[in-house]
Amino acid sequence: MRELILGSLVAAGLTASAAAASPMDLSMLDRAVAEFTGAEVGQPGGAKLPVDRRLRLQACQSPLDLQWFGRDQRSVQVACPAAGWRIYVAVDTGGSSARNAAPQYGQTLVKRGENVSILVRGRGFTLNRQGSAVEDGAQGEWIKVRASGERTETLRAMVLSPGQVGIDLP
Repeated sequence: MRELILGSLVAAGLTASAAAASPMDLSMLDRAVAEFTGAEVGQPGGAKLPVDRRLRLQACQSPLDLQWFGRDQRSVQVACPAAGWRIYVAVDTGGSSARNAAPQYGQTLVKRGENVSILVRGRGFTLNRQGSAVEDGAQGEWIKVRASGERTETLRAMVLSPGQVGIDLP
């Protein structure tokens, strides 16, 4: 009986360590980027190509952190803070990209609870920080957002595009 219990514990431990060591599902990264940009892989505004299937990333046990990367936002940075990795996915900015297309008046671009990029722009600089929307909002509307981190106060920012809000400094 003792050997049976010991064998079960060893098997359970091996199963748990195999699950922890399992690689990240790369199709999940493709879906996350498509949701973040508002366009599918290969479509204007979406990822140019699927995430390279040769990558072996550790499975992410926390929510992914996605944000625009680069001066012209030609890439999306996908990071897993818990696993300590980050990758960059090239975005097709040609044609009428989904994030540059003119949305219809009153169309909700940011939903409550959605992860957003908060741009703070001043003379000669732009800061970018991840956060979450506290309210729904259409383009041009001012909504409450909360920056990621330990602070809990909210900021007011204008909805710029899907997943992106901004604050212009004088």
